[in-house]
Amino acid sequence: MEYLASNKIAIIDLATRDIIEEELEDDLVLEKIGGVGITKSLYDRFADENPIVLGTGLLTGSLVPGSALSVITAKSPSTGRVSHVPLTLDAGMELKYSGFDYMVIKGAADKPVYLWVHDGIADLNDAEDLWGKDVWAATDRIRDLMGDDLIQVLGIGEAGEKGSDLAQISINYWQSGDRMGFGSLFGKKRLKLIAIRGMGLLEIAEPEEFVEHCAGLLSALKSGKTSGMKGIATMAAAMGEADIEGWLKPLTHKHMACFNTPVPTNTFVFLDEDPALLKETSVAEPGFLLTDISPLLTLKRLGLTAADACRILKACAKYGMDGAAVAELSEKTGLKDPEAIKGSLPNLKGPVSSSGNAVFSPWAAVGNQEPKTWMRREAVAYIFGLHPIFALMAPELTEEKLLEISSLGTGLELTSETLDEVIADITG
Repeated sequence: MEYLASNKIAIIDLATRDIIEEELEDDLVLEKIGGVGITKSLYDRFADENPIVLGTGLLTGSLVPGSALSVITAKSPSTGRVSHVPLTLDAGMELKYSGFDYMVIKGAADKPVYLWVHDGIADLNDAEDLWGKDVWAATDRIRDLMGDDLIQVLGIGEAGEKGSDLAQISINYWQSGDRMGFGSLFGKKRLKLIAIRGMGLLEIAEPEEFVEHCAGLLSALKSGKTSGMKGIATMAAAMGEADIEGWLKPLTHKHMACFNTPVPTNTFVFLDEDPALLKETSVAEPGFLLTDISPLLTLKRLGLTAADACRILKACAKYGMDGAAVAELSEKTGLKDPEAIKGSLPNLKGPVSSSGNAVFSPWAAVGNQEPKTWMRREAVAYIFGLHPIFALMAPELTEEKLLEISSLGTGLELTSETLDEVIADITG
């Protein structure tokens, strides 16, 4: 595909270390649109080889507000179903600009490896010196090795290496929307991490009209219901948990947005430094980026202080384990001591309800939306590449507008009938 894409699919066999490149054909985009529509199609194609499929939304990395999302599709060890988890922060955008729109990872390596994706090149490298490192140390090591702190790292910690069904694929140092145990899939394939750096460019079929429509959307959003919303406490308030803001406020340093997302859905807290500090800190690890609402709410119900709750989630992030699952199991067993919770991580096992009962990660759950409405809206976000929380909160991002902008960007005629068919295939 010529526009809004790098026009490449990588088929990566970890067992043989063979990497095959294919073109992203217009016919596939016309049939499946993009994002999860295509990752699901690629999964089905290689289903016998238990693949992990990474893909970008049709509008990921563009000027469309909220275009931060890429997706991982695989069979969840937690639910036993083919499921989809979000890649946000800057990782989704970075994948789009790395030179590949989709990557199929199949087979298993005989020893630890990592995948280095950049400038339209995908390389497999030995990772024996990374195996055994926690998520933070592995991220630091790969960035030091490449000499670039902007590299986005999708990696696992000890939980994934040991095959825990609660293991999570992390984004850099932080928890992701992986509630499906995909971290254990990396571990079983002996894939320590995927390092991504995007330096590419996207061409637009009708650039002036495309930019005009994006600017119009942004203007509408600035006067809409999401205007002025900031941080993870705002997301919690939308779920009816307004009192969490006061609980977190003494630790709150700043709020952070994912790529091109008007609402900063993440909050950085300082645990070992003054949250009001405005200058550069001298503390090596002053705090933690909160990216997930659910575990915070559960740990708060246990009566923990905000600082203790955040320290637990920091430990989960380093170990590479889903914080929502840890919080749920702690609540079930009545474990309330922060040190005991952190000490329990190596022995925790599912099942847990935090994986949800849908094909999409329940990480994005804002408000009391009717399940069918939530499912369709998530499908739309995962197809076009929109931040899944922001998409739920922004009615201005209508399906009709997204199809119109996509047609302007790609030069392809994308219809609501096709969108309905793709959503039915994904959610059916």
